[in-house]
Amino acid sequence: MGKEGALSDGVLKKIILSYTYVFIWIFLSFTVIVYNKYILDRKMYNWPFPISLTMIHMGFCSSLAYLLIRVFNLVEPVSMSRELFFTSVVPIGALYSFSLWFSNSAYIYLSVSFIQMLKALMPVAVYSIGVLLKKDNFKSDTMANMVSISIGVAIAAYGEARFDVWGVVLQLGAVAFEATRLVMIQILLTSKGISLNPITSLYYVAPCCLVFLFVPWIFVEFPLLRETSSFHLDYLIFGTNSVCAFALNLAVFLLVGKTSALTMNVAGVVKDWLLIAFSWSVIKDTVTPVNLVGYGVAFLGVAYYNHSKLQALKAKEALKRVAQPDEDKEAGRLLEEREGEGGRRKNESQT
Repeated sequence: MGKEGALSDGVLKKIILSYTYVFIWIFLSFTVIVYNKYILDRKMYNWPFPISLTMIHMGFCSSLAYLLIRVFNLVEPVSMSRELFFTSVVPIGALYSFSLWFSNSAYIYLSVSFIQMLKALMPVAVYSIGVLLKKDNFKSDTMANMVSISIGVAIAAYGEARFDVWGVVLQLGAVAFEATRLVMIQILLTSKGISLNPITSLYYVAPCCLVFLFVPWIFVEFPLLRETSSFHLDYLIFGTNSVCAFALNLAVFLLVGKTSALTMNVAGVVKDWLLIAFSWSVIKDTVTPVNLVGYGVAFLGVAYYNHSKLQALKAKEALKRVAQPDEDKEAGRLLEEREGEGGRRKNESQT
């Protein structure tokens, strides 16, 4: 009875912790999105410099990561050769810089709710790029699912009251760059047995982002900043915004490390609905019935995609459990044979 009670307490504790991690990630992701929208939108804080904002985030995150790794020694650095850095980390940093630049730029032109609807295309982009790069196998049922998600997003776009072509192009570009980055992480790092947590990831990737963003910043935003004298930053606003961005990276690691990437995908759907409701009720963005119908179709497609991944993961774990006893028996048989061989050799040496 006591053991069953202890087991129940352990399971309950694990469930509570999992929901806590989900809540922390949703809260921080929600905060960063709304905060970035507040800073960049011309009708709110009116500081429409997305490259500069991204560079502030990357500068803050890389500095803090350096302190945690090199000064305070709180995180172990990952052993990485110069060749691996330039062939793997640098391309990932380039993709990440463009993804952040484009996604932050979209906040100037589009509503928070519509941006979240467009982000539903992420599974479509990841799967399509994975197939093109031969990381995933083409499956007709999965592609049909991807088409259903795309149709839902297209309906939502058709019903958007504040549709802006340039904003949509920027957000779709951000989705494409982010999806490519995720696939390239699997190809360039994970396949080589290298795993970066958020601190080490920022330590290596954030400086690359700064370098790649510096070139367009010089030509696009630096002249405007100099003309408008917008170099005088509100340290409270941009400081707290940067802290939130850094904390979000830690929350991603906490959520994925303690639960799974699939849990984050499911939590992301909940976060999107919350953002749509917040955008409509607080920011007063217009959310039309056609928007909701379209996103509802896309939502069902994403939900089915997550369900399929969960079933595939369960099937894989079941196969491992079935194969494990056979592997243990085989290992035991080999051990017995070695012991028997060793015994025979010992007897031969004694005679």
